[in-house]
Amino acid sequence: MTWEKDSDVAGKFGTLVPVGGGDPIPLLKDRLIIGRREGCDIALKFANISGQHCRLTVEHGYWFVRDLGSRNGTKVDGQPVVRKRLDPKCKISFAKHEYIVDYEPQDLGAFGPPPADDDHLEELMKSSLLDRAGIARRSAAEPSKNRKASDL
Repeated sequence: MTWEKDSDVAGKFGTLVPVGGGDPIPLLKDRLIIGRREGCDIALKFANISGQHCRLTVEHGYWFVRDLGSRNGTKVDGQPVVRKRLDPKCKISFAKHEYIVDYEPQDLGAFGPPPADDDHLEELMKSSLLDRAGIARRSAAEPSKNRKASDL
């Protein structure tokens, strides 16, 4: 049985396919909570998964993940994320449990270029507005050089 074309397993919105084997998880709604609790849309019964680990939502035909403050984190293609677009066939990890996200954006209403991947906004918001604008304060010791707000 191949998971790519198995209509008995594929959900309306795609499938999470465990890396290394296991039963595929159908994505049946456009908004899902993943966690260890019974009340979650997708309950993963592992001790290192938080009660409410993350939320998956479909936006403009693409899946997005938002970590809900989980203890062991959420990663996309090996990188820790707070919020990130999930491109087809990317690898998502809840704690140390890895899955391939299998879906077709066109089937979910996507058209044109993918929506912005706004995970970089978290990093951007950590710097001051002056630094982001390229306008930093002048150093009293060296008036010809700008200094970053983080150096204050």
